Amino acid sequence: MPPKAKTHFSNFFCISGGGELKMKKRSYIVVVVMVIVMAVLLGEASVAEAVTCSPLELSPCVGAITSSQPPSRTCCDKVREQRPCLCGYLKDPNLRQYVNSPNSRRVASTCGVPTPTC
Repeated sequence: MPPKAKTHFSNFFCISGGGELKMKKRSYIVVVVMVIVMAVLLGEASVAEAVTCSPLELSPCVGAITSSQPPSRTCCDKVREQRPCLCGYLKDPNLRQYVNSPNSRRVASTCGVPTPTC
């Protein structure tokens, strides 16, 4: 049976000729660069998933907005998805009356989306 190799803590920091220390520094730098690259890529992925503002996306809410029926789960999902767009809809003279109606505010409130302050 071959003898076990002894590992000493001091061997980890061995600087003989600087070769091992340079390799450890390079490994550390590679890991840091990889983390930075992953962070940038993840940031770009979230930008790629940005919401497309389209009032047509709120079509599942028509029944709840035009009557007193409660909003469906699909409607609430769409209201939450379109939340970043609500100020734009309020600024559009063609959409303002619908987005700012009492029933629209009720639907948004029921779905847990606060009325935007633009």
